Amino acid sequence: MAEFTCLQFVSSFAFEAMQKVDVVKLAALSDPELRLLLPCLVRMALCAPADQSEAWAQDKKLILRLLSGVEAVNSIVALLSVDFHALEQDATKEQQLRHKLGGANGESILVSQLQHGLALEFEHSDSPRRLRLALSELLVIMNKASDSNGEFFIKSSELFESPVYLDEVADVLCILQAELPSLLPITEVAEALLHVRNGSWFMCLLVANVPDSFDEVCRGLIKNGERQDEESVGGRRRTEALRQLCKMNPTQALNVRAMVVEECHLPGLGVVLTLDQCKNDGSEDTVTDLVSFVSGLLLGTNAKVRTWFGMFIRNGQQRKRERSSSVLWQMRRQLLLELMAILPTVSSGRIGEDTADTDMEPNISVYSALKEENVVKASAMLRLYCALMGIAGLKPTDEEAEQLLQLMTSRPPATPAGVRFVSLSFCMLLAFPSLVSTPEQEQMTVMWLSWMIREEAYFESTTGVSASFGEMLLLVAMYFHSNQLNAIIDLVCSTLGMKIAIKPSSLNRMKTIFTQEIFTEQVVTAHAVRVPVTSNLSATITGFLPIHCIYQLLRSRAFTKHKVSIKDWIYRQMCETTTPLHPQLIPLIDVYINSILTPASKANPEATNQPITEQEVLNVFNGLTWGENNRCRQRHSITAQLLVLYYTLSYEETLLSNVKPLAVQKKPKSYSAALMDQIPIKYLIRQAQGLQQELGGLHSALLRLLATNYPHLCMVDDWMCEEEVTGTDALLSRMLLTSRAKHHSPKKLQEAFQMVSTNYTQLMQTLEDLMLLSASELIPFAEALMLDLYRLLNADVPRRILQIVNQLWMLLNTVMPRRLWVMTVNALQPKAKLLRQQKYTQNDLMVDPLIVLRCDRRVYRCPPLMDITLHMLNGYLLASKAYLSAHLKENVDQDSKPYQNNTMGVMGQPEAPEVTREELKNALLSAQGYPSELLPLTVAGIPSIHICLDFIPELLAQPQLEKQIFAIQLLSHLCIQYALPKSLSVARLSINVMGTVLTVLTQAKRFAFFMPTLPCLVSFCRAFPPLYDDVASLLIQTGQVCASHVATQAQDIDPIITRLKYLKEKTEVTPDLHRSVSSERIKKGETIAPESLDPDVLLCQRVEATFLEIINTAVVGV
Repeated sequence: MAEFTCLQFVSSFAFEAMQKVDVVKLAALSDPELRLLLPCLVRMALCAPADQSEAWAQDKKLILRLLSGVEAVNSIVALLSVDFHALEQDATKEQQLRHKLGGANGESILVSQLQHGLALEFEHSDSPRRLRLALSELLVIMNKASDSNGEFFIKSSELFESPVYLDEVADVLCILQAELPSLLPITEVAEALLHVRNGSWFMCLLVANVPDSFDEVCRGLIKNGERQDEESVGGRRRTEALRQLCKMNPTQALNVRAMVVEECHLPGLGVVLTLDQCKNDGSEDTVTDLVSFVSGLLLGTNAKVRTWFGMFIRNGQQRKRERSSSVLWQMRRQLLLELMAILPTVSSGRIGEDTADTDMEPNISVYSALKEENVVKASAMLRLYCALMGIAGLKPTDEEAEQLLQLMTSRPPATPAGVRFVSLSFCMLLAFPSLVSTPEQEQMTVMWLSWMIREEAYFESTTGVSASFGEMLLLVAMYFHSNQLNAIIDLVCSTLGMKIAIKPSSLNRMKTIFTQEIFTEQVVTAHAVRVPVTSNLSATITGFLPIHCIYQLLRSRAFTKHKVSIKDWIYRQMCETTTPLHPQLIPLIDVYINSILTPASKANPEATNQPITEQEVLNVFNGLTWGENNRCRQRHSITAQLLVLYYTLSYEETLLSNVKPLAVQKKPKSYSAALMDQIPIKYLIRQAQGLQQELGGLHSALLRLLATNYPHLCMVDDWMCEEEVTGTDALLSRMLLTSRAKHHSPKKLQEAFQMVSTNYTQLMQTLEDLMLLSASELIPFAEALMLDLYRLLNADVPRRILQIVNQLWMLLNTVMPRRLWVMTVNALQPKAKLLRQQKYTQNDLMVDPLIVLRCDRRVYRCPPLMDITLHMLNGYLLASKAYLSAHLKENVDQDSKPYQNNTMGVMGQPEAPEVTREELKNALLSAQGYPSELLPLTVAGIPSIHICLDFIPELLAQPQLEKQIFAIQLLSHLCIQYALPKSLSVARLSINVMGTVLTVLTQAKRFAFFMPTLPCLVSFCRAFPPLYDDVASLLIQTGQVCASHVATQAQDIDPIITRLKYLKEKTEVTPDLHRSVSSERIKKGETIAPESLDPDVLLCQRVEATFLEIINTAVVGV
């Protein structure tokens, strides 16, 4: 501002002396500097001090001595002699008068009508009048400023503009504010001074004479300031005033800058204060304050600040003012100078001048390697320019773009910071491809990318950084090949640490360079599989790793397309893991499983990856199988074991859920039950439970898979027992653990069992000691404990021993339930089976859970062992359900369409839940079934049994006679219980099926089928009388078939056929006729030997008995 270029401002030295009241420093000031501070010094010398100490008395004497030789002191003393109370009253009255007149200029109470100009009147006036003149003018300006509604104005005032009277006016102003602080608050005075010429100079003098008000004045000016100070004259004047204040008190400049950011006002002030700070620092070893400040604004978490400063950048570019006076131009120039200071240019020549290779591009500048001390500064500079261009919308000039590209293509030293710099440069190149505008620059970029590929291995081996830029190159190449441009944008934004709006179309040229000149898809795939796995992979290793590249290649099915095996790489990476779990591992396993089970295309169903072999799965658990207590000698970490467990469980579940799609291709092999039995699932889950925070979502994913496929390992009772095992009782047991308990062995336990018939004490003591061990430490004793379990079935065994065994069993059940159950079932078999050494397997017990109850009968009289048996039974029932469900998914005909279910099963009863429907269907379709003797109980006791009407037609269509018989028997009870139209239609269907089956079955099968099903016809007729004709026809047809077969054996049973026809014709019978028919049946039966075992004869007798029962039912019903 040219208006005060010749004025002398208060120096920082003088302000510090005033702030600290350092008399020695004040004495060292020159006369012009001391003149500016006279109002405050005179008041200190004349006014009664609050400090009555001897030290202040001495300082006051020094101040008086300092003022004694200054002529201007007399005028200030005269100003202080005025009656300020009367002056304040007159000023208040004038304020009220002006308010009443609406701000119009009228008669002034403070000053009578002026005869001359204000400056001349000021010169000729005495001290009281000078005070009144200055106060009146100041009040006018303050009132106008408060009524301006934010519109800036410049008040032309002769008093504040005349250079002759500036010192005297400043003295008056300082005295007025000091003596009338309630009438003239310093913040309002400072705000008013912005509207007069030389206002910044007056403001600095005012604050210098009241140094404690610096923070208050600055905060008020900033709070009332504009959001964009460069856009208006008022904003620029306010910025300049605050800048002069900060020059006067440079120690508070950064605090003032913080106020600017806090209020989101005057962004230009924040920049110029930072530029002033940079000039004062002059440090070249660290990132400059300008880079840090602007980066913090644009990359911070405060969106309001980011938007505010971004608007400052955009507006600054659109402004057509003189560039050199623009704060934005000054900032850009300073940043460019700092950028150029980092670039170490060695020479600029023509490549190929001394060689015969004429294909090389000429005029390419050659730069030496970036200095190690400049790498961090260069990285910060790149992120700053990314933020300026991507967030604030800065459009770089040609000079800026050229220098940026030179910096980006620099070659840093092989350090972790160098790896970071190359990654940032690469991402900036992708984010702003417009920086490459000429063929020479494009050639430079290609050479630099080729250098990245060539040096990647060296950088990784030298720096020891696992997340090198090679993986990022590979990942970007894969994204380009799969046209996942949005994924590249996300990768760039993630690496740069900022959200940038990048148009996918802007990546077209870079895509061509990558896919055609640097990385073809086959090269990418072949290179990826040779990349070493990351050792000790965990979430602490940040950046882009080989696992990210392999994940994307698996998603795009590049390995199967180019027939590259990736199984070994994934297996090695799973084994090379540790906690905390890297978040990319679970998605990698999921997409790998999908690539195994789902072909890349229908045209090539063989294009799938190979699964991990069973031996490789077992190798991970070597030393851990069945939880042997040697964890310190394990080859693989618990993380690797949990990941392999997740892989096997997820693989099996995905295989089952894709049975139908896999039916049209070669079905992948599932892992054998023997393999799954050797994996200590429950032990691993317990380990994962204690590492939930470090395993991320792996623990919950494993629980989900267990609940679906191994529900018997997720029983609520077991979880509650585990809570007790891991609580305070376990800690107390560890404290009570004796050395004797530590030295027990399975052999000693076996010896104690063998002596149980003569000495219970030793066994009890041994078991008591074992109770102090943890579940993992008990595992070696499990086999010895189960082997001699049968010895405890004797009636004279103390209950205490049985209770301890029960507790030990429950403890072992928390770590090895499946193997423990098998051993227990085999140990509790009846004596005859034990002698035959008949051993059940896990599969046997899942197919038939009732094996558990076929134990030694003495178990039922032993409550502790019966508790164990019931626990196993509950578990095997759940296991059997899951096993049969999986079996049905694997073997059920996928082409059969299920029958449509009625929306209402029974009148007034809504449709049963889908879970119940599916369970009943599985039960009916299963080969196991249940005895027909239970049908009356189940039909009467299960409310939703009517749903079975939907599945009986499907059962009748099964080829097994047992299922057809079961269906007809079940239907006969359902018809009696639920006499519905649907039951009638299903009953008629079953009669037709019986008629069809009659014509195709052999003699033995016909006998086996009709003997149990003919009595069911009685129930059909009882429930639905319209079926009498159909049933009678079926019975006669059955009798004729049997009679014709008997006739071939020269036996005469025509009387039976004749009687059947007669019974059909008699639709109405009486009880007497019924009795006569019964006697006749006996007589006619004498012609056939009762002891005859001919199936057809017996079946004829069953037909006759059915006929008579139907007739009897009808008679009783009448």
